[in-house]
Amino acid sequence: MLLTLAGGALFFPGLFALCTWALRRSQPGWSRTDCVMISTRLVSSVHAVLATGSGIFIIRSCDDVITGS
Repeated sequence: MLLTLAGGALFFPGLFALCTWALRRSQPGWSRTDCVMISTRLVSSVHAVLATGSGIFIIRSCDDVITGS
């Protein structure tokens, strides 16, 4: 469990930093605020997709989601 937490704590800030860096290099005319805003939205979208995927996985793997463990 702690390994998963540590992985997430490194993955999402790393993805944000990578996206911000890549946008600043590929779009030099954009302001820092624009790059940060787009990076934030991208990381949020990735987080939403992963959360939805894990929810679908849990629902499909349990016969009774409410009482199943």
